[in-house]
Amino acid sequence: MKFSTFHLFHRFDGQSFEDVYAYHLELIELAEELGFDGVRLAEHHFRDYGVAPNLFTMLAHAAARTSRLRLGTGIVVLPLHNPIHVAEEAAQVDVLSGGRLDLGIGRGYQSYEFEGFGVDLAEARDRFNEALEVILGLWTRESFQHEGKFYRTGTEVSLVPRPLQAPHPPLHVAAVSPETVTMYAERGLPILADPVATFRKVVKAAETWRDTAARAGHGTDAELVVARSVYVAPTAEQARDDQARFEAAFDRSRIFNERSAPIDPRTGKAAQGFEYYQDRYLKGGSLSPDFRWEQLDVIGDPARVVEQITLLRDAGFANLLCDFGSTRPMPLEEMKKVMRFFAAEVMPAFA
Repeated sequence: MKFSTFHLFHRFDGQSFEDVYAYHLELIELAEELGFDGVRLAEHHFRDYGVAPNLFTMLAHAAARTSRLRLGTGIVVLPLHNPIHVAEEAAQVDVLSGGRLDLGIGRGYQSYEFEGFGVDLAEARDRFNEALEVILGLWTRESFQHEGKFYRTGTEVSLVPRPLQAPHPPLHVAAVSPETVTMYAERGLPILADPVATFRKVVKAAETWRDTAARAGHGTDAELVVARSVYVAPTAEQARDDQARFEAAFDRSRIFNERSAPIDPRTGKAAQGFEYYQDRYLKGGSLSPDFRWEQLDVIGDPARVVEQITLLRDAGFANLLCDFGSTRPMPLEEMKKVMRFFAAEVMPAFA
């Protein structure tokens, strides 16, 4: 099992943008020092939920401050970008980092962001699939021309620079709905599994991915990534107490609300292609501590956390993307202690 850290770049009350960037860049440097395999950064727009709108800019900066760490996106929202720019910027970061880029991609889901860019959320799936075709074409062909519904090159073009990794940087597709898992398993593209699905659902997703990929004639040894909220304390009792303290200090409705939900503004219901999400993000603020403890978070004392991660590893996941508190207003030194404790007490069990 590999371990990576997740960085939302959430801006809490009283923080400047500079504060947010400095906080996470210091944690990224610490992740390399502690032996984590990589980091992944989240893209968001128009609100404090995440203030890193261009992940490649941030990763290029992180590349200069690290030497070994894998540098990943988690995720680039493809429908909000020209895929030619994504292919170029990703290739440039791959070269600058010495071949350390991991590209996580997805169709997105937040209606507020799509409205801000003037993009119809109901088109997200089709835009994503076409954008992926363009990126792979530019990465793998010496010259490439595309005339599609949403994107066109106009003439044959050649990508400059080309990625350092061959044939291209590793790709992971964000998978929330079961249909997404199946769709991209049929293409042999590994998934980045849903951070707010239960253990049972992500284990099922890994099983579905392997079975579907095998039937489609693909190898099943691809690195599947699963994202989880992670917290380990010296005792289970302290972990539960800390969990209660974290929840009390943060209003989850700031994350799970109408702006986060994939709602079609014309109907007030889930946008076309997002039926799986219906009401999901509107209900997210009411998750009970018991539900999070038993079914959702990797949390507890070291022995319990090792047991939970072993479950995920045995299900077929090879990389745990650890969210140590992206929505918790945790002082930097306290967050560093959390990461150091996890690295010392949990990671050696999977060395």
